[in-house]
Amino acid sequence: MGQDGRSDTTREHFRSRCSIARTLDIFGDKWTLLIVRDLLWHGKHTFGALHESAERIPTNILSDRLRRLETWGLVERRPYADRPPRHEYHLTARGRSLEDALLGVMAWGHAHLDGGFFDPRTGWSTPPRSRVSNDGNA
Repeated sequence: MGQDGRSDTTREHFRSRCSIARTLDIFGDKWTLLIVRDLLWHGKHTFGALHESAERIPTNILSDRLRRLETWGLVERRPYADRPPRHEYHLTARGRSLEDALLGVMAWGHAHLDGGFFDPRTGWSTPPRSRVSNDGNA
């Protein structure tokens, strides 16, 4: 552990000193934040449940991203069956601290890309808005 409480081994994997670049080293693909979203807000904690999300993440990528999230200390794996061995995945406190960032990304997508909006406190969601062209036609 470093003096700041972070693992020294993870620092070696960064390509830059920039905080944005370092964050993108972990979350800069199209799948990782969706896994965090499902663990955080949608109660999906098994491999099968995560795979069944609407985005249908390929199983090889899901395995890789869960492993990476675990390595970075954002997810912990807990066994729930011995035969065959099965695990649940849960966000650590560090992983749960991503909620404000996810809310910000979602709000931006809702405002600028007409995406749906989910309120994790109430479970209430709005569907994506349909785009309307300049002439008023959808």
